[in-house]
Amino acid sequence: MRKAAVTTVSTVAGVILLLSLKPHQSPAATVAGSSPSASPSSTGSASPSPSATHTPGGASGTSGTFTGSVINTSYGPVQVSVTLSRGRITEVKALRTPSDRPRSQEIAATAVPQLTREALSAQSAHIDAVSGATYTSEGYTRSLQSALDKAGV
Repeated sequence: MRKAAVTTVSTVAGVILLLSLKPHQSPAATVAGSSPSASPSSTGSASPSPSATHTPGGASGTSGTFTGSVINTSYGPVQVSVTLSRGRITEVKALRTPSDRPRSQEIAATAVPQLTREALSAQSAHIDAVSGATYTSEGYTRSLQSALDKAGV
């Protein structure tokens, strides 16, 4: 009888502990937030480019081009800029991609257009990584998120 009571109490305590945990972040948020392979941002434009404007009415009115931080990956730096028109992403340009090796250049040449299409479609940095280009994808999404953060979007 005592063994059954201890087992029941242990089970109830385990269930309570599990229910008290916070939900996990989505995979896209994890990729955009941090990565063991990418070091913290090293440089980047601290403010919008001269052509950028912030119109009254909040982030939905933001227009201009914003440069993301340089994200250093195991295969080289990644940096993007984003152009917004009234809060909508209209263009994403890769300013820097891994290029120290021919294979890195090949991977970036394939991955960056796909990442750009996804970012334009999603209107955010919450996009899927490109298979075979994990480091470039993580650098791209982190740099894009930093540009969007600078824009206040």
